[in-house]
Amino acid sequence: MIELYHFALSPFCRKVRLTLAEKKLEVQLIDEPFWEASSEFLRRNAAGKVPVLRIDGLTLSESQAICEYLEETVPEHPLMPRDPEGRAEVRRLVAWFDDKFHQEVTSKLVYERVNKKLTRSGYPDGTNVKNGVKAIKFHLDYMGWLLDQRRWLAGPDMTLADFAAAAHLSCLDYSSDVDWNRNQGVRDWYAKIKSRPAFRSLLADVVPGFRPASHYADLDF
Repeated sequence: MIELYHFALSPFCRKVRLTLAEKKLEVQLIDEPFWEASSEFLRRNAAGKVPVLRIDGLTLSESQAICEYLEETVPEHPLMPRDPEGRAEVRRLVAWFDDKFHQEVTSKLVYERVNKKLTRSGYPDGTNVKNGVKAIKFHLDYMGWLLDQRRWLAGPDMTLADFAAAAHLSCLDYSSDVDWNRNQGVRDWYAKIKSRPAFRSLLADVVPGFRPASHYADLDF
């Protein structure tokens, strides 16, 4: 059995879960309170971060390394283009969401409002929350610009770039931090990806102490 050590509202874990589901790989999800930094978990990943995937006798960490391993070993339902230019664009956008979007939005909203309470590391920083609310508008506009030119974020086909973006936005949608009325193209894109079978387990997530937004699991939001 494939095992994934994860945290439900980690966008990096969600990206891996989407990839596993799209490739129709059954996985046992193991909730990991990574902030406790237990010695057992640190033996699996010395960086003390989730996700960690146990597969094929290997223990893999870092979401992008995991996703590309899955892409190379399970070719069905490909999430990377065949041409080098297309793969470069996918990797650029994955980095955009996992680095820039994460730093400017996810860490300012989800981490301040949810993670701090779970980890008992203080109260939300109002300035960070305000900056996150402002920054997400720019990112939604950029996504809308991309989708005006393409069917999916990186091109004509759904790729890992779409899963990276959806992973972050689904975490934010859980706490109702996405204004879906800002850009109809982005809303339509999210509705398509949210309706995929691979998304079902994410929509069933419930973090103890934090109820999801009323529309979170609604496919017709």
